[in-house]
Amino acid sequence: MSEQPLVSVLTPTYNNGEYLAECIESVLKQTYTNFEYIIVNNCSKDNTLEIAQSYAAKDSRVRVHNNTDFLGVIANHNHAFRMIAPDSRYTKVISGDDWLYPDCLKLMVELAVAHPRVSLVGSYSIAGNQVLWEGLNYEQHVVSGYDICRATMLGEPYVFGSPTTLLYRSDLLRKDQPFYPGTSPHADTTACFGALQDSDFGFIHQVLSYTRVHAETQTSASRKFGMINRALISDLATYGSVYLTADELKSKLQIMTDKYYRWLLPALVENAFDKEFWAKQVSGLAEIGLEFRPALLAKAVVTRGFDLVTTPSTTVGKIVQMAKRRGKLQARYY
Repeated sequence: MSEQPLVSVLTPTYNNGEYLAECIESVLKQTYTNFEYIIVNNCSKDNTLEIAQSYAAKDSRVRVHNNTDFLGVIANHNHAFRMIAPDSRYTKVISGDDWLYPDCLKLMVELAVAHPRVSLVGSYSIAGNQVLWEGLNYEQHVVSGYDICRATMLGEPYVFGSPTTLLYRSDLLRKDQPFYPGTSPHADTTACFGALQDSDFGFIHQVLSYTRVHAETQTSASRKFGMINRALISDLATYGSVYLTADELKSKLQIMTDKYYRWLLPALVENAFDKEFWAKQVSGLAEIGLEFRPALLAKAVVTRGFDLVTTPSTTVGKIVQMAKRRGKLQARYY
């Protein structure tokens, strides 16, 4: 590129003091140089703010914003989006406990500039020892937004990744406020379905980021409390009619709803039918316009009962593992 367009790099962070320096260093070591770096400290109780400020004092590209009031994770991301420079053409989010490989910005921006209809660019990431977000054929670098959203809803491999693995066209963030809709921790995926209705999706077939897996991540909590399953149902209800036929949408909604109740039964056992856990399920369903349906939980009981009869040793082993996990938040990813 003869001229590098400005990229806004954002790190909305809370209590990431243990990992933040590594995150910041990875941004400052990018081979792409025309970027601003905004770190939004969300009332952290550790040394996150001090670490961020120490880098801002040494590098003029780093700017630190310190929230006066604590915001939810999605609200804090939307808060950060509103801080990007007026002339920013692309926006890259990196979580405070993740890091980027040196050519991340360079490769993503090159693809986006070469294909003006691309509004989002994804890439592979490493989580622990696992490579994430495989799915597109290697020769596919750009696909229509409609096709990739339709494939995702029909259960094809998931390539939208997480904010750390995506590059956004900045005009999308200015057009839709808030860009991440609602409060679900998985609103970043919902935003992909919205943005790609009228644009293309790009993908770099290289590992460009590292995604840290530990018990304090939002994904670990989402797996524990069923937020992922409810978010999938909500996305189908919101955008399914855009990308699926009426019959496909009806079928997928039924499949995903049954999947949620099959998850709910052992989750209730694992959480010892805790009232707070139960309240989160009821309120979570209400947030996406659904009511708890006893008949579907009863259907899950029958299904699980059949499993116990046909594979008793496997089922008993799962029950033992659930008992060991009771009250604990495990480090997990998708």
